[in-house]
Amino acid sequence: MNELVKALVAQLGVTDDQATKGSGLLFKAAKERLGGDFSKIEQALPGISRLIQAAPSASASASGGGLGAMLGGLASALGGGSASKLGSVAALAGGFSSLKLSPDMIGRFIPVILDTLKSKAGPDILKLLAGALK
Repeated sequence: MNELVKALVAQLGVTDDQATKGSGLLFKAAKERLGGDFSKIEQALPGISRLIQAAPSASASASGGGLGAMLGGLASALGGGSASKLGSVAALAGGFSSLKLSPDMIGRFIPVILDTLKSKAGPDILKLLAGALK
């Protein structure tokens, strides 16, 4: 996964720490969305578990800034399926904020991650991961 961190640093101008923890946050969100299917991704890309472990904790993410808290409150108010999706967006936004990254960086991380992992994972794994990151 060093290759992924290097690609994020080079293409987005983030630090190694931001690249590691930010990608960990995205993989953590994908794992929560995919449940047991995420094991297919972990088998194809064994270093992902280290990135997930490096991701800021939920409490650090929640305290990361007003946007995460605001989106979390909005998610609670909506209820149902959209609340869980908006809740994970709030967690990602809060997590990225705790890394001193703006929430728009979430959308900039995803294509770099998918492009970098193209050579390491087959098309089925990439499709599964891409669907979870949307």
